[in-house]
Amino acid sequence: MSDMARIDCDTQLAPQVVVPPPVSKPTKSQVPLGQRLIEAGLIREDQLDSALSHQASESETDGDKAAKGKKQSRTKRLGEVVAELGLVGEGELLPLLGEQLGVEGVRLREGLIDPNAVRLIPRSDAQRLRALPLMRVRDELTVAMADPHDLASIDALSRISGCRIRPVFTLASGIERLLPRCYEDNFTVDSVTADLDVEQLELETETIDLDLSGAQQLAEGSPVINLVNYAIVQAVSQGASDIHIEPGHKSTSVRFRIDGSLREVMKPRKDLHSAIVSRIKVMSKLDIAEHRQPQDGRLHVRMNRRDVDLRVSTLPTVLGEKVVLRILDRQSVTFDLNQLGMPNNSLDIAHRMLGRPHGLVLVTGPTGSGKTTTLYSAIELIKGVERNIITVEDPVEYQLELINQVQVQAENGVTFAQALRSILRQDPDVIMVGEIRDRETAEMAIQAALTGHLVLSTLHTNDSFSAVTRLVDMGVERFKIAAALVGVIAQRLVRNLCVDCREPYYPSTKLLEEMHYTGDARHTFARSRGCSECYESGYRGRSGIYELLESNGQLRTLINEGADLDELRGAHVGPTLMSEGLRLAAAGTTSLEEACRLTLAD
Repeated sequence: MSDMARIDCDTQLAPQVVVPPPVSKPTKSQVPLGQRLIEAGLIREDQLDSALSHQASESETDGDKAAKGKKQSRTKRLGEVVAELGLVGEGELLPLLGEQLGVEGVRLREGLIDPNAVRLIPRSDAQRLRALPLMRVRDELTVAMADPHDLASIDALSRISGCRIRPVFTLASGIERLLPRCYEDNFTVDSVTADLDVEQLELETETIDLDLSGAQQLAEGSPVINLVNYAIVQAVSQGASDIHIEPGHKSTSVRFRIDGSLREVMKPRKDLHSAIVSRIKVMSKLDIAEHRQPQDGRLHVRMNRRDVDLRVSTLPTVLGEKVVLRILDRQSVTFDLNQLGMPNNSLDIAHRMLGRPHGLVLVTGPTGSGKTTTLYSAIELIKGVERNIITVEDPVEYQLELINQVQVQAENGVTFAQALRSILRQDPDVIMVGEIRDRETAEMAIQAALTGHLVLSTLHTNDSFSAVTRLVDMGVERFKIAAALVGVIAQRLVRNLCVDCREPYYPSTKLLEEMHYTGDARHTFARSRGCSECYESGYRGRSGIYELLESNGQLRTLINEGADLDELRGAHVGPTLMSEGLRLAAAGTTSLEEACRLTLAD
């Protein structure tokens, strides 16, 4: 026998040692539901036996129906049986079932369901797939399903809705109960509060934490709490900047400001208005007994592992208190000057202005034009451990690292001017003044700029040139303005055309002449028809347009000599707000009408 054959023979005859796999403790998903219910103290063993018997008898009945040629019914799961028998409530059962299935369990109720999401899936498909849409966040549709592991159904839902599906688990009985109601013509968010007895409201006072990654929390608590939570979640999801809650003669109006325009999203009953206002006051730690004086507060919520701050303002009106919540979502804004959309030449000028060791840099524009974002972006650009940067704001909207931020409190004597006096004794390198509103603040800011500090602030003016005349109107001497001013950034936010319904067109000759368009008259511009994706507005998202006025010898001379607004504009050779709006319109980013609306009034 050869050596190789001997080796093969020995190998075959050698005993095989089998090492048993290590014994692992079963996970929660591997433990039978009945055992988990008993361990949790939710049911007794005899109740489990009764539920299993009931489940078996129903299966036999279904088998008899199939044998007689009738359509076979779906065999109910043990969880559905114990719920149907009333042994365990849905609120206690669904978390256990969710853990066992590896998905989130949701107890369905109308306050949890967004009517706009329901419309993405036709009723016949929802019934066939035993699924009910809950909410849509961007391109992700959360759907409650009786079988969240049914990949074929998930693919079908994705194909029908055009969205990525995020399945959550719920009992089939819940879907069967609510699905007909959700597809009625009059199904709206107001149905959340349809059966509410206002006198039985209980307002929670603990720390607000809306961890709504799967919306289960929306299904708990009173309907008014659900409604307020729903409004916040939808506003943040849709990119709204403000929530307006206004009393009316017949109902309350809830509107979102999206891309600069208000859109009504729901109309709760009028008798719920005071309860909604009280809920918001409790969340923001305001006095719920005070109805005659305006109040301001803040609240912090967490949703989808995302921290969001809301600034709350109440205002007494003839019909009741109006509430506005300003949404301060750090994740939805960027404080990077290079990412704000400035053309390269304008960006170079902005960097040059902010690189000056001292002087006054102003950002101008109407309310809601993005001035605060530009200021914060400028601060982020120049901040560092080697610089002492102090801001005085009303209010402090976003908290920044390495920045000392001061909140104006007029009732305690802390005004912009008073705060500036104190700041100058704090050895600052850079000072940011939230807004120059009066002569005293303007003179203090310019004095600081003339004494070796870089001062950043905002003014409410129509363009960059008007900043000079505005300071003069406040009573500041022209020679001080000429000496202190480094530059002005004027800006607007124009609405972007919706890419889903954008179409080419040729504007009228008159409109082109009004915009001083000198390009090819045959150039194709764009506009949008309006569609469901943009709420029929034709616009989605916004872009900034900027006009930068940098101080130089000629500008300082004009200011000293008392030049008027037209003379200041005539000396400017760079891009203007109008030319920038026209540039975006020619590129198809916005419409010519939108650019005209924001710049021709200037």
